[in-house]
Amino acid sequence: MSPETEPAEQRTAALADEDVFYLKQGEAALNEALKIVESEDGWKLETAENGDVIYSKVLTGNRKVFRLEAELNASPEELHDILFFRMEEIHEWNPSIKRIKVLKHVGRNAMVTHEVSVEMAGNLIGQRDFLNVRYSSKSESCVYFGGAATRMESLPPQPGFVRAEDGPTCIILQPLQDRPDRSRFIWLLNMDIRGWLPQSLVNKALPQAQVDFTKHLRRRLDNKSSQN
Repeated sequence: MSPETEPAEQRTAALADEDVFYLKQGEAALNEALKIVESEDGWKLETAENGDVIYSKVLTGNRKVFRLEAELNASPEELHDILFFRMEEIHEWNPSIKRIKVLKHVGRNAMVTHEVSVEMAGNLIGQRDFLNVRYSSKSESCVYFGGAATRMESLPPQPGFVRAEDGPTCIILQPLQDRPDRSRFIWLLNMDIRGWLPQSLVNKALPQAQVDFTKHLRRRLDNKSSQN
């Protein structure tokens, strides 16, 4: 039976089931990513520059993940707005993103997004696209984002792109104890970029992507404060 001829009640029930699926997937991705971030074993220092530090760890299955820690000149609430609610604007200040489109909102705290990257690592890594569920959660003072690759029948892998897979991944935003207008920014990058690429190249490109993203985010925050 095609969607057009289904009774309205059946369509509503199917939609509700789909929403529950994405919510549960987003929440599970956040919880799993937080376990990785909070585990103390196996982390090795990758880079440390200007107070920003990146650690790496090899997970079961030989997947290497990267944890960036930095301080940003914005409150968790400001960053929540920029990185989650204004996600479709990220390409305006981050040149490594060609576009991000929210395909579906699930309540206020979850969404399904389609992201297209530009080529990375001197064009050695071609364009990738990502279909992700993204989930946001708040505690009394912290903001958490979680995400993972998901599926959507209406958007199968696209010709001309390699579909990379995120997750589980997360960002944690904590206000600094003495400066609530500033945030500690912790980002777990957990990505399988797919395709036939030397792992050594991938393991250089991913932490560099974290460094670049943080640099562009700081520039975005500086521009905002100068406008105010």
